[in-house]
Amino acid sequence: MNNTPLSPRPLHHLLSDARRRVLTTAQLRAHGVTPAETNEHCRPGGPWQQILPGVHLLHPGPPTPEERLHAVLLYAARCRETAGVPTQPGTGEARTPGGYADAAITGLAALALYGFTSAPPLPSLNRIDVLVPRLRRLRSTGCVRVLRTPTLPTPAAVMGLPVAPVPRALADAVADLSDAGAVRRLLTEAVRAGHCEPGAVVRELTQARLLSRPHVVEAVDSLLAEGRSIAEDRLYRMVEEYGLPDPVWNVDLRLPGGPHLGGLDAYWPDQAVAVELDTRAPRQEEDALWSEYARKRETLERLGITVVHITPRKLRDCLEQQASVVRTALLASADRDPAAYVVVLPR
Repeated sequence: MNNTPLSPRPLHHLLSDARRRVLTTAQLRAHGVTPAETNEHCRPGGPWQQILPGVHLLHPGPPTPEERLHAVLLYAARCRETAGVPTQPGTGEARTPGGYADAAITGLAALALYGFTSAPPLPSLNRIDVLVPRLRRLRSTGCVRVLRTPTLPTPAAVMGLPVAPVPRALADAVADLSDAGAVRRLLTEAVRAGHCEPGAVVRELTQARLLSRPHVVEAVDSLLAEGRSIAEDRLYRMVEEYGLPDPVWNVDLRLPGGPHLGGLDAYWPDQAVAVELDTRAPRQEEDALWSEYARKRETLERLGITVVHITPRKLRDCLEQQASVVRTALLASADRDPAAYVVVLPR
């Protein structure tokens, strides 16, 4: 039985499109090119070349960075016979960036695609990491390193390609880095440039079991400090931009002649309203940290002090809403019984 299409699609129009200049053997067959003809075109000195098993570049020169990425995805994607071919309406593939199912670029290549200046540029990378489900039968080869995961995260679409979320891409990149400075620069840029929150990064590093490495722990400490600094700046901006009364900043509270009650990021003594930034990271001591937060809040509220917990993400994504929450707490103070007297000290 002849599987060649009755009306082969011509190839000449593909050469102007980087994505279409990289095709699988099956896609070439759909254009009427038999495997024998493909092998002939890919012979030494021929007009084409095979750059990965079953994946062909339709010109003789070196592939561009974009062509390499498409080649990696064509090699790794599930059902790569159809990957890179326009998806029919109503199919599940339409929801996958580029139609590449069960595969996502990760590691340093992903960070370069996101625009990280601390990541090496794509042309300098000898290897491209691609994330696939654990049960896929696929091996690393050529410029492709296959990384397996029990659950493939929902990829972002970057330049039309499926790319692992920034926290996962960071974890996959950091797993191979022994340079503490390089790790610190990547993690710091992720937070400073607004790609993600510190907690999401630490969660991925924890799941990857990377927090046993001293240079990664050191970088994470810097990351958390960077994240807190950014959150504090946003808190200052919230008070100024939304016309809230000026609080006293970064203070400790104590009972007169009594015990230390805890530190606060902002406190309005006249209204007995406090704001505390919840910058906990999801690490092993999370339960203990949360118990400490809850214990402090319970103690302060028993003394008549309203405590508003705000996360860095809320300050980033809904600053006006958080300002409204604080304003409501300040206004409600007039209807409450007076709070106990506490001593306010600089932290």
